[in-house]
Amino acid sequence: MVVYKYSFVFVFAAVIHLSPSAGLAPVLKLNNGKEIPGFGIGTWLGTNSNELKGDEVQKSVEWAIDAGYRHIDTAAIYSTEDQVGRAIKKKIAEGVVKREDLFVTTKLWNTNHKKEAVLPALRKSLKNLDLDYVDLYLIHWPIALHDNASISQTDYVETWQAMTDVLNQGLTKSIGVSNFNIQQLERLKSEGGVTPSVLQVEINLNLQQPALLDYCKAQGIVVVAYTPFGNLFNRQPSAPAPRADDQRLVAIAQKYKKTVPQIVLRYLVELGVIPIPKSLHKDRVEENIQIYDFSLTPDEIQLLKSFDNGYRTLSPLFWAHSPYFPFESKN
Repeated sequence: MVVYKYSFVFVFAAVIHLSPSAGLAPVLKLNNGKEIPGFGIGTWLGTNSNELKGDEVQKSVEWAIDAGYRHIDTAAIYSTEDQVGRAIKKKIAEGVVKREDLFVTTKLWNTNHKKEAVLPALRKSLKNLDLDYVDLYLIHWPIALHDNASISQTDYVETWQAMTDVLNQGLTKSIGVSNFNIQQLERLKSEGGVTPSVLQVEINLNLQQPALLDYCKAQGIVVVAYTPFGNLFNRQPSAPAPRADDQRLVAIAQKYKKTVPQIVLRYLVELGVIPIPKSLHKDRVEENIQIYDFSLTPDEIQLLKSFDNGYRTLSPLFWAHSPYFPFESKN
């Protein structure tokens, strides 16, 4: 069962008396006894991630650490591990944090699913990050690929067994998965020997996945929510509501003297998941985590719940012919 280290009633009062190294977000317990901060900074820039110029991500992570974030999410495929590592090294050198204050996640890419490829892939990520270990290592997708991007038949259970090996070597403190469905999680639990500590999936107003959240809660699997804003800023008319200017959301935000994105993030936290919003703007990075000084009413929660329609912003249908494709083949 997922439990908060501090109840929400006392969170804000508690954190303002803690040292800066404690961060702003409450802490959740993982099923292996480790702890994970309940809010994080994401570093995936979408399709532009392979065209990074400058130090945009490094600055974003530095701002986040200064603002009280202690959970940083990256992945091998994002091409941001090196910038994340430089930000961490800088903030440790400045005395803002110690390494043990931070929770760093990275992910195994699909071309490294064969058992013998997992350890070298993690070692490469650690070199990029300039770290001795990560706090969480995830299988990014259940789908395996060959180096030429064609579908491989490598079974994710084989990959998971190699993940347990790197866990036992101390190169990561916890292991988990991303973009897996309930049936795949069940198979890992029954055939893989170790229940994942974390599942990272898309969660936002349009895709709330209550059955998946209930399953993970029952299994003690913490859920991390990527793409937490969903379609709030989507200008395509075909994408479902709501948008950030939805007057119902604006009214709630005005009531609490918050922004609409902050209302959405607060709602996700109240669902029991860990949001990892990304931004390359300092004011937004600082603003996103300022959600622990208010709670939503039952009526407000019901309104936000009503936007759930199963719409995915990320559904890679070009992998749909894989035997391990985790989603329905239509959006």
